[in-house]
Parts: sequence; structure tokens; C-alpha cells
Amino acid sequence: MISVKTPPRRIPARTASLAEELRALIGKLKRRLREQANPGDLPPSQVAVLLRLEKDGPSTVSALARAEGMRPQSMGTAIAALEAAGLVRGAPDPHDRRQTLLSLTEACGTWMREARAARQDWLVRTLQARLSAREQEQLAGSVALLKRLVDD
Repeated sequence: MISVKTPPRRIPARTASLAEELRALIGKLKRRLREQANPGDLPPSQVAVLLRLEKDGPSTVSALARAEGMRPQSMGTAIAALEAAGLVRGAPDPHDRRQTLLSLTEACGTWMREARAARQDWLVRTLQARLSAREQEQLAGSVALLKRLVDD
């Protein structure tokens, strides 16, 4: 039996170029926003842990390591640094006292709110300073399109 292969689908050059520009631009925007919080903030791996704990709630080191695709030893190092900074605390798991459940501290919540507020403030000021009202409306339409790209 002879198999017939479907020829590869050609991607229009404009679509490929748009994807590349969009990826680069979003990366640059992400870096600019990160700069607005506090220079010398936590490494991305530690921020990812804090965001995971914020989203999913208390967790063990091993569960965090699995969720973030890290080795437990590497996650342990990240957690130790976050505990030393007063951003994470551990408590015995009520269902398995041999395990420690990690959660965010109040200081971490405050730090995260302040960092988000700084990024939001920078973005609002930048939008007002660099874009006219009409351009802001155009951007709002683009944001709706971007949402369609990422929403399931």
C-alpha cells in the first residue's frame, strides 16, 4: 500500500513576520514592565514560584518542582531564598505532618501588590504620553485580538 503524504502547509511570509514581530514586541514589553517594579528584583524562577503559590495556594516543594518543571533540589534552593527574604513560609501539612506546605506571607502580598501597581502606573503614564485618544482606541481593538490568540 502506498501512502500519500499531505504536502506541508505553506505559511504566508506576512503571517510568519507578524508572529516574529509580535513575539519580540511582547518580550520587550514584558522586560520594560519588569524593570518598573524594583530593579534587582527576584530571578524569574523565584517569581514563577510566587505566582504559582498565589494562583494555586499552598503547596509542597515537590509539587512546586513538578509544576514548574524543576528538580526538587533546585526548587529547594529557590524556596530557601524566598523564605530568607520573608516572602514564603512553611507550615506542617494538616493531612500529612511529614510534609511542609509553603504559602505566601503577608509581606509577599504587599510586595506583589506594590510591584503590580508600579507596572500599571508606568503603563498608564506611557499610554497617555505616547498615544493619542484615537491611538488608544486602536490599541484597545488590538488587545481584543490578542485575547483571542491566548484565550482557550
